[in-house]
Amino acid sequence: MANITAAMVKELREMTGAGMMDCKKALNETDGDMDAAVEFLRKSGAAKMEKKASRIAAEGICRIAVSGNTAVVAEVNSETDFVAKNEVFQEFVQKVADTALASNLNGGNNGEDVAELLEKDGLNELLVEKTAKIGEKLSVRRFKKVTADCVATYIHGGGRIGVIVAGSGASDDAAKEALTNIAMQVAAMSPQYRERADISESELAKEKEITIDSALNDPASLPKPILQKLIDRAVNEKLWSDEDIAIYNDKKSNMNFLFNFLSDAASAKLAELAMEGKESYLSDKIFNGLVEGRISKHLKEICLMDQVYVKAEDGKQSVAKYLESVNKGLKISEFIRFEVGEGMEKKNEDFAAEVAAQMAGN
Repeated sequence: MANITAAMVKELREMTGAGMMDCKKALNETDGDMDAAVEFLRKSGAAKMEKKASRIAAEGICRIAVSGNTAVVAEVNSETDFVAKNEVFQEFVQKVADTALASNLNGGNNGEDVAELLEKDGLNELLVEKTAKIGEKLSVRRFKKVTADCVATYIHGGGRIGVIVAGSGASDDAAKEALTNIAMQVAAMSPQYRERADISESELAKEKEITIDSALNDPASLPKPILQKLIDRAVNEKLWSDEDIAIYNDKKSNMNFLFNFLSDAASAKLAELAMEGKESYLSDKIFNGLVEGRISKHLKEICLMDQVYVKAEDGKQSVAKYLESVNKGLKISEFIRFEVGEGMEKKNEDFAAEVAAQMAGN
């Protein structure tokens, strides 16, 4: 049996980044053979990684890599936000972004090309090593590469949000500054589309259907002529309780506050009657005006070019108008916004329960 010295353990730690006890164990298991110990730690790390595979990793950070007019944003997940602040983890995420930038892969918002990316530049082995060292499940979730006449990037919240904005038609300093401002807008306002033309007819139809149903299920917001007909029916056909009918007769001179006094059952009955008459309201000009107004307002919120520019001095200037004021030829061709853990199941942390469970297990 070889004599395992502190210097040997220190050397192995520096080579692998593994914990002191893990390094000592690896050297003992391999009779002091440094190369074999490295392999032992890697295999051990792979085993640890496999054990963690079913655990939830929905924290983490985004990092960005840029070269000329090409940029990549990558998201790597960890189990806790504490690890996301770890310098070793952050260096690994930057390595993922740098590797993606140097590759011929374009990635995607939903993890396309990740498996192929992990095969490049020893990234998969590095993932195993970092999982072993950090002690949590780590997962390279997704990356996206963008090339354009001009690209601007923005990282928000220490990496919680990563944004790339690609522009065409200009690439001077003014254009770059404008696109950087828009990247900040994308981070803050989270648009879903670049402009209305990017929304499919089926999506617009679905949005209209949702808006119609939500309007009918909120009778207090309906146009007064429609609301009055619904109330008249509820009263005349005694579909309301005597108490609600009495409240209506007392408050009808000021309809603005009626719903503050009506019961929930009375409001629900009006919504039911409104939904029953849905087909007839679709041809009502006033109702359609309300629906179109709400859809237009919603589209202004989810379409980047229609959003109010966050730095607008008048509080009204749209993003489209802002870009036009910088350079009429400058256009947004694409934007990417990654927010860590979006759409993923989050781990419900209950440390008291976890400690109690561990004590019970002992």
